[in-house]
Amino acid sequence: MAESLPLLWKKRLRSPGVGGLAATEKLVIVSGREAGNTLDGFRCLNTANGDEVWKLTYEAQGDLDYGNSPRATPQIYQDFVVLQGAFGQLHCVRLDTGAVVWKKDLRKEFDVSTKTIWGHASSPLIADHKLIVNPGGADASIVALEPATGKLIWKIPGAPAAFASFITVKVAGKTQIIGYDAESLFGLDVADGSVIWRLKPRHSGDFNVPTPILWRDKLIVSTENNGTRLFEFQADGVLNSQPLAVNDQLTPDTQTPVVVGNRLLGVWDSLHCLDIERGLQRVWAGENPTYLQYSTLIASNDRVLITGIHGELLLIDPLALEYREVSRIEGVDGDSGVFAHPAIVGQKLYLRTSSDIRCISLA
Repeated sequence: MAESLPLLWKKRLRSPGVGGLAATEKLVIVSGREAGNTLDGFRCLNTANGDEVWKLTYEAQGDLDYGNSPRATPQIYQDFVVLQGAFGQLHCVRLDTGAVVWKKDLRKEFDVSTKTIWGHASSPLIADHKLIVNPGGADASIVALEPATGKLIWKIPGAPAAFASFITVKVAGKTQIIGYDAESLFGLDVADGSVIWRLKPRHSGDFNVPTPILWRDKLIVSTENNGTRLFEFQADGVLNSQPLAVNDQLTPDTQTPVVVGNRLLGVWDSLHCLDIERGLQRVWAGENPTYLQYSTLIASNDRVLITGIHGELLLIDPLALEYREVSRIEGVDGDSGVFAHPAIVGQKLYLRTSSDIRCISLA
């Protein structure tokens, strides 16, 4: 039987939004649109009661599929938070007050002429004390900035931006930034941005939205046209172009899978549980109406929490021999429209619906 929603507080928002939430023990940051859909708006709320601590708004006009709200999750770093809008505006503000430390228009500064249907979606990444973003300009596909000043450290030419967020891995003694552009998967040396390897998939046309995943010393990627693949690195840190294993059933276009132990769990029409050690073989598949639409996954050492677009919460045992729901909480009231990735801090889950942000107790 489904449990009731353990709601601690909720606050009304001015518009729907799809950007992920960022939170600390004291603060949670949520994005959206303001003033008749002409401004981006970032609000920082007190996690105790939802009261507003500060707000940043700025003009950002355009027309994107699935609305114009920011896509990227804010990046909290030291005493600052980096905020990126879907039209390329980048702000570094103080976490406590929201005061702007520096700002950039990525499209103007790096001469980005291509239009993306979903805007700038990759979340800013801190790697080796550098802020990594992907404007997608011909001469500045990926750039590294000083987090405290916004000063350019390095840039590399390349293809237009994709939508997946970057990750860092340490291979062969070097830290690599791994991510996508519109055409390929690549690994860059964090020190200077030099390309260590680049891999174009067998089938073209992937949106490149799901984030790559590091599993032990190997790399897992999932896309809609090429399925889920397991790759290994060579001794020199270059990714072997031939995958160790491929699963053609888990083919998500927007949803990033998660890893628990040696199992990979991902949503595409059903919840797929794959055994990574056995070549991405299926262990089980779980059926639930939640998996037929967009959903997000968050993993711990022995559980996976899944949020559906109607606000339902499913707690799954990923290590079971068959599909097992540990518990389920029904969706929120009204037209919830949960497309933003939630945030968890301690025993609190922060959930953004189409109309509000909610703090839910997981105790």
